[in-house]
Amino acid sequence: MTHEPDDASVSFGARDVAPGEKAGLVRGVFDSVAPRYDEMNDLMSAGVHRAWKRVLLDRLAPQPGQALVDVAGGTGDVALGFLAWAATRPPRGRPPATAVICDINHAMMRAGQARDEPDLGLAPHRVCGDAEALPFADHSFDAYTIAFGIRNVTRRDRALAEARRVLRRGGRLMVLEFSRPVTSGLAALYGAYSDAVIPRLGRVVADDEDSYRYLVESIRRFPPQDAFAAEVEAAGFARVAYENLTGGVAAIHGGWNL
Repeated sequence: MTHEPDDASVSFGARDVAPGEKAGLVRGVFDSVAPRYDEMNDLMSAGVHRAWKRVLLDRLAPQPGQALVDVAGGTGDVALGFLAWAATRPPRGRPPATAVICDINHAMMRAGQARDEPDLGLAPHRVCGDAEALPFADHSFDAYTIAFGIRNVTRRDRALAEARRVLRRGGRLMVLEFSRPVTSGLAALYGAYSDAVIPRLGRVVADDEDSYRYLVESIRRFPPQDAFAAEVEAAGFARVAYENLTGGVAAIHGGWNL
């Protein structure tokens, strides 16, 4: 099982830093990338990240009356998709679904506000907050999602504990994160692409090579599928499972608060 380094340090990309430093460093990365974040995601993944998020929502199957918290929700892809999906389902006397984006980064949330469509009910609430100390009461939500954000928190165990705290009984955790390709050939190709292409795209498109190099390095420091599933189980979630996407380049981890 893979763990973060000891209490004296935590990973920040390829290097280890003091735990108190990481949140500020991560905030700086996303302050820098926020204006071009969606464009860069489309370029880096050839749009595949959108398909991965659709699979996440398909597995979650949003319904009217449900309340979602999307942590590290950034510009709002998952929260907006959740509301749109739930709105297609028969109400059966239930109120519209609700969604809250909770992100530590103001710049990322501001970048997503232009995508809201209040007239269509597609306007999630936005709250600035830390995944390790969520500003919500116990048992407030039916679903907790975090897409490409768990690897950026300082202490994953604290973030997972907070996820379980704010979920209602029977609530569901869904984590979408980059992971380990399942074949050596794909791993080699993906590694070469990550090193050669992503930082250069960051330099050319976003004028920020260093931030995108950090994102590549943070993926490599994240634990493989089985190890992270064990962390989710250790946090007290039941029926923990994961699903590989695109040969393990990404994976969806799920669990229930039972």
